[in-house]
Amino acid sequence: MKNEEGVLVTGGAGYIGSHVVRQLGEANIKVVTLDNLYTGFKNAVTHGELIIGDTGDHKLVASIINEFNIKSVLHFAAHTIVPESVSNPLKYYRNNTCQSRNLLQCCAENGVKDFIFSSTAAVYGTPEDAIVSESATKSPINAYGTSKLMTEWMLRDLAAASDLGYVVLRYFNVAGSDPQARIGQSTKKATLLIKVACEVALGIRDHLSIFGTDYPTPDGTGVRDYIHVEDLASAHIAALNYLKNEGTSTILNCGYGHGYSVREVINAVEKIHGQPIKVIEEPRRAGDPPLLVANTERIHQTLNWQPEYDNLETIVRHALTWEKKLMANPME
Repeated sequence: MKNEEGVLVTGGAGYIGSHVVRQLGEANIKVVTLDNLYTGFKNAVTHGELIIGDTGDHKLVASIINEFNIKSVLHFAAHTIVPESVSNPLKYYRNNTCQSRNLLQCCAENGVKDFIFSSTAAVYGTPEDAIVSESATKSPINAYGTSKLMTEWMLRDLAAASDLGYVVLRYFNVAGSDPQARIGQSTKKATLLIKVACEVALGIRDHLSIFGTDYPTPDGTGVRDYIHVEDLASAHIAALNYLKNEGTSTILNCGYGHGYSVREVINAVEKIHGQPIKVIEEPRRAGDPPLLVANTERIHQTLNWQPEYDNLETIVRHALTWEKKLMANPME
């Protein structure tokens, strides 16, 4: 077992992590998932081994790294609900920051060479520019964004003091599901717009709220950069290959470089579903920028990454197909 290098995926039973685990497995890479199943699902892990536990368990993480000859870590394990991070910030600093510190220490002590970190556009806060580059000011407005930024800083400083190489991937708005509907976004009470809209279409939720209809955007609703989870997963595979080929540590935005408004998303869901959905207009939420889109020049240049699913109707179709399957067969 020592001979073949392994890849450890923390949070690999969750939404994004499970898609990455599947792509790693399909590429015949030896993959080990560590997940406490707090928000993840056993049967979302389609390849490799699943070990149930926490990234904060130093003894467990160290033993996994050594037993499976782990040289690369992809770190997804985190709490991700922004409103909850505002009401319960210490929960986010404990899980997202303190647990990440433990994971990094285990990596440093046990010979891990490559580290890919699941970060977020929330590190930018409310940016001055609508098209956000990686060098934009980092000024998070909630504990979720701050907890992720603190991990970026720890990673930066550890890499400067050691041989660890890293890629930080800052996600914009992740959406969609595996095109073959084998896995998808299964979290109950999820807050992602496209998932919520699909749940409303299927009667799982009563309505969809639009928070703000008076923004300085073409139709008055907020505009976001939505990236298909399958493309986001492929960016992680590209990042891993980049590090394996001696790429230097870097930070990359993950998006498509253009956005869709809330109303455009609703229209797409209604078109694919074939019926209107119930929408309630509500006041703006504090801290929501009118428009947030990734500058994606760096990820294309650095990883030579080319997305395959850059189409709103495709994203919605895959999301809706998954929700229908989930209704019939809930995840465990």
